[in-house]
Amino acid sequence: MGQQEKVATSLAGAVGEEISASLAPVDAELERRYPGDPGTRQPVHTVYVPGDVFDAGTIRSWGDQALAALDEHAPDAASFARVLGLTDDLAEPVYGRVRAKLEREPIEDLRVDFEDGYGNRTDAEEDEAAARAARLIAEAYEQGTAAPYMGIRMKCMEAPVRARGIRTLDVFLSGLMEAGGLPDGLVLTLPKVTYPEQVTAMVRLLEAFEKARGLTPGRIGFEIQIETSQSILAADGTAAVARMIQAAEGRATGLHYGTFDYSACLGVSAAHQASDHPAADHAKAVMQVAAAGTGVRVSDGSTNVLPVGPTVKVHDAWRLHYGLTRRALARAYYQGWDMHPGHIPTRYAAVFAFYREGFEQAAGRLARYVNRAGGDVMDEPATAKALSGYLLRGLDCGALDNGEVARLTGLTRTDLESFSAPRRGDLTASAQ
Repeated sequence: MGQQEKVATSLAGAVGEEISASLAPVDAELERRYPGDPGTRQPVHTVYVPGDVFDAGTIRSWGDQALAALDEHAPDAASFARVLGLTDDLAEPVYGRVRAKLEREPIEDLRVDFEDGYGNRTDAEEDEAAARAARLIAEAYEQGTAAPYMGIRMKCMEAPVRARGIRTLDVFLSGLMEAGGLPDGLVLTLPKVTYPEQVTAMVRLLEAFEKARGLTPGRIGFEIQIETSQSILAADGTAAVARMIQAAEGRATGLHYGTFDYSACLGVSAAHQASDHPAADHAKAVMQVAAAGTGVRVSDGSTNVLPVGPTVKVHDAWRLHYGLTRRALARAYYQGWDMHPGHIPTRYAAVFAFYREGFEQAAGRLARYVNRAGGDVMDEPATAKALSGYLLRGLDCGALDNGEVARLTGLTRTDLESFSAPRRGDLTASAQ
């Protein structure tokens, strides 16, 4: 033992107490506004199906159509890898997992659409479709055939369609309640939000429903769809989307970028409306910063280039979709929209390749961090959180298996979750 150091201080204990007291409101505000990621599963995509098209066989039909597309246009791992540029070591694992996913769980998140994809119908027709959607979704959850997440996209809060949107939501939610209650995977989407006051209106609407049905206050959350320039930059020059998150009073679960409405709003010509346009990048970057730390997740939009027709056209569309999905994942947009069954093979291929390519490096870095083993990268607690989150996302979608993650990290899923969603300050303490 060396010489014991003499510890000297100059500040009275009251100084620290006074500072803590002065910052108590800030501490409470940080906890309220920035609770962190909820730690729950985030689907890798959202599929929108018009309300008059959705039926009990929709999910299985999408999976079967996607498998048929593979059979016709990429019947084996080698041919699929050539189309997408997968390396030899990824070809078999990715292709096999894609096919297994399409057989087991072809859709992770499904939204029955009563907005653009459905259009304006008679009140009686939309009432019937909303009630039918509620019945079919309730039956799917009861029978174990549902997607992990399901719900509806209602019409927006703008004056011409407001009453219709409110009624459709009421019919749908009431139908679920009559069928036994709201499923855990329920997701609602509010489109074309331009002002925070429209978000507040949605909150008041859900509060009224919860009260009418005796539900726990705050039980029902919703996604905010960003489709107008005013939702990114308000008239006073502020980021309206940040105020929308706060206006949701803790009910917002996601911000979804609407590729084509937003592009058209800015005057982008149809040929250039895409999720990698500079205007799209700007909007999503603002959304991402506004949502960071709030527990609200950001979703990319979609491509309208469909993989249909002769094989050469299908391959071109697959390469485009695969590239856009990989681009989004690198930018931390872990969810996007898929508009056609032919898109989901490349959605899962991109997601699986993304997680499998970085798996060994991420697992090794996390293991070294946990064991304080050092290495060629000095990781901090925040990076450990990101590494564990990466592995958890890979596990959730099926890109990775529990066994292989445990083998390389020495950690269980519970261990990973403890790193991925700590309370403020916990990771700093764990590194000491």
